[in-house]
Amino acid sequence: MFKKSKMDLNSVFGILLAFVAIIGGQFLEGGHLSSLMQAAALLIVMGGTVGAVLLQSPMKIFVNGVRMSAWVFFPPSNSPQALIKQIINWSQISRKDGLLALEALVPGVKDPLSKKGLQLLADGSPPDKLREALEIEISAVENHLRQSARIWEAAGGYAPTIGILGAVLGLIHVMENLSDPNLLGNGIAVAFVATVYGVGLANLIFLPVANKLKTIIGEYIVLQETLVDGFVAIAQGEHPRLIESRLNGYFI
Repeated sequence: MFKKSKMDLNSVFGILLAFVAIIGGQFLEGGHLSSLMQAAALLIVMGGTVGAVLLQSPMKIFVNGVRMSAWVFFPPSNSPQALIKQIINWSQISRKDGLLALEALVPGVKDPLSKKGLQLLADGSPPDKLREALEIEISAVENHLRQSARIWEAAGGYAPTIGILGAVLGLIHVMENLSDPNLLGNGIAVAFVATVYGVGLANLIFLPVANKLKTIIGEYIVLQETLVDGFVAIAQGEHPRLIESRLNGYFI
């Protein structure tokens, strides 16, 4: 369905800048990187967050959401002009050889919606029925993609709370060992670092990833809606130039 494009350098620069700023600030305040490295705190926050997201999401949605995270750095290749050019080509073929000529193109088309649209055109489906059938498919795909992206939004909501839970657990450990000063430092470190992990992961990774995915999905749906309008216009027998002018309006 999607083809990966070149690396999104904006995402790479953004995440590097965020972490450099935070770690740099830690050094400027006289802190050390080792003080932020707490395995117990990381286990509590990551394990608790992943567990909560798994509890609310079907496994298929969870796995797809994890896979979609690659789009943050390698977003799908979306080329509106290439799509419009393809639609115009189909329109010219239908005007020259008839709608039935489009059936020969179906086996060579990889995109499921394009394949279905061409087949419906070749079958002589009325424009309103064609639009209805294709929009149902778009709606189903969009719903699945947005549910998958929502796991990152959910993780961004759970992580800070799990971080607070880790802080409370660390303080409990401190209170249990007040008589042993050697154990107090580690307990206090886990308490505060768990909060840092929870808030940091939510606001630097989980929520930005969720919002980036929603933007990518939105762009993809616009392309799909453009495709549907193109098929309907072909079914109505509109002139290719008129179709091109209308579809270009989606991308002003």
